[in-house]
Amino acid sequence: MSGEFKWYVVHTYSGYEERAKQSLLELAKNEGCEEQFGEVFIPQTVSETVTKSGKKKAVSKTSFPGYILVQMDLTDLTMHIVKSTPKITGFVGNTKRPRPLPDHEVLQITSEEAREQAKEVIPDVQFAKGEAVKVMEGPFSNFDGVIDEVKPDKAKVRVLVSIFGRETPVELEFGQVEKI
Repeated sequence: MSGEFKWYVVHTYSGYEERAKQSLLELAKNEGCEEQFGEVFIPQTVSETVTKSGKKKAVSKTSFPGYILVQMDLTDLTMHIVKSTPKITGFVGNTKRPRPLPDHEVLQITSEEAREQAKEVIPDVQFAKGEAVKVMEGPFSNFDGVIDEVKPDKAKVRVLVSIFGRETPVELEFGQVEKI
């Protein structure tokens, strides 16, 4: 045993990252070599969404579907355990002698990555009542309208769209409209 923990990227079935993590830790425990495994990390981002009722809800989403990071002492036994774990297809890269992930990349994924992607979720677009906009997405795409109401807490606007000569209010998300 060298006792050196390094991070390795392991490929899993997409959508089964959590189950693969639990199976790996359980198999390592059953084989009696749990001390050769450190942390198993599933890269995730947490973003805030607004439900239909208007309440804010934190939602976590896997950043790299189908991949987990495993901190471990790479030996023939630990490689065998990882490869024989259900829902894991193997290591990324060289399957005979996987290369560890550089420490700076691990730090970037485990700390900054989640915060950076969470910032990108909230659009920084300012709309005002009376502004002319074009609907870019949805059933009213390519329609022009005028903003009737802005709901910044929900990231939505109510747009008056002219349909068959009548103004019809349509509630849209900030990303679905564009200023003219």
